[in-house]
Amino acid sequence: MAVDTPARIAVLGAGPIGLEAALYARYLGYDVDIYERGQVAENLLRWGHVRLFTPWRMNVSPLGIAALSAQDETWRPHDDDTLLTGRELAEAYFLPLAHSDLLVDHLHIGAEVLALGREGLLKTDVVDEETRINAPFRILVRDASGAERIADADVVIDATGTYGNHNWAGQSGIPAIGETGAAERIEYGLPDLLGAGREQYAGRRTLVIGAGYSAATNVVALAELAESSSDTRVTWLTRSEPRPDGTGAIARIADDPLPERDRLAQAANALAAANQAPVTHWPASGVERIEVAGEHFKVALSGRHAGEIEVDRIIANVGFRPDNRLYAELQIHECYVSGGPMKLAAALSKAPSADCLNQPAAGAEALINPEPDFYVLGAKSYGRNSQFLLSTGREQIRELFSLIGDRADLNLYVTARKA
Repeated sequence: MAVDTPARIAVLGAGPIGLEAALYARYLGYDVDIYERGQVAENLLRWGHVRLFTPWRMNVSPLGIAALSAQDETWRPHDDDTLLTGRELAEAYFLPLAHSDLLVDHLHIGAEVLALGREGLLKTDVVDEETRINAPFRILVRDASGAERIADADVVIDATGTYGNHNWAGQSGIPAIGETGAAERIEYGLPDLLGAGREQYAGRRTLVIGAGYSAATNVVALAELAESSSDTRVTWLTRSEPRPDGTGAIARIADDPLPERDRLAQAANALAAANQAPVTHWPASGVERIEVAGEHFKVALSGRHAGEIEVDRIIANVGFRPDNRLYAELQIHECYVSGGPMKLAAALSKAPSADCLNQPAAGAEALINPEPDFYVLGAKSYGRNSQFLLSTGREQIRELFSLIGDRADLNLYVTARKA
């Protein structure tokens, strides 16, 4: 899998992992193209009002700090333990990094990658690695004006993530009846409920679906909104039965090393346990049908709280999944459970944990696909597993370039710290 400089590496996505992978490649002397269909760190900015659980030191790298310090002698990193919002992190680190001398001329904004293939080969043509590795990648790219072109690359890194490609709120993982038609009016993410989105939710009846930290964030914010807008009401729907230990809707992690995460879980569980206005918690229930009725929704429920309710807003925090159509013409072995690359999924399954800080070290070999020189990094590499962290992505990048550079001991992060 060794690839000598100055080979051309295409990085798909200018989010945190895409930028970091491109930066690592540039330090090593590779020619890099970064394709981003939207804006730099767009997904991070979508929920920019939310404060991260993880501190500054876990979200940045020695390479990035070195690049920004060299670019601007007045630039200063935050203290290691500082907890920033998504927007603060993007503005303090990722946006300046994208516009640094190392990356700015390699960044293609408004460039959407539509499909990937191998020059002269179909997916079914050959399975011989040596034959396929000698055929460069063909990349179909559409720019902001709608014009399309073909680009090429020797190595492709897919860091497009999963955010924006939501799961469905219906039972069994499929859309509820009427959900696909109503999807444009359903919120699947983290709206700024106490800021820009206040007027949309204040004094309204909102159905929140989900039992993860995103749902907890929205429920707690809506409860705070109700303090100044007393007519605000929340119905919180979770699929599972209440936990036997009485901890509530959100699982808490013993001796949680991330205090902000535990604070959120406690606050959400207290609202679920109280089960009174403004938050009503309905466990062991699911969504069967969503009907748009003027400015409102009529929602049919099954399970413990079977029946029909009428709400003004729906927030479905049901998770995200990878969109794998991008590489449908490549030979990728995917996990039948998570939808992520098979080798990495198998490594993660050996020690499943509800704590994103306690994921097993997968190793460089887990990043290899049957398609040579094609790699999936970042949240997309975890498939439907939501336990990915930026610090995990940096380790993936280090492992990847030890493969590409054919040097098991290659670690620019250590080098940068010593500089």
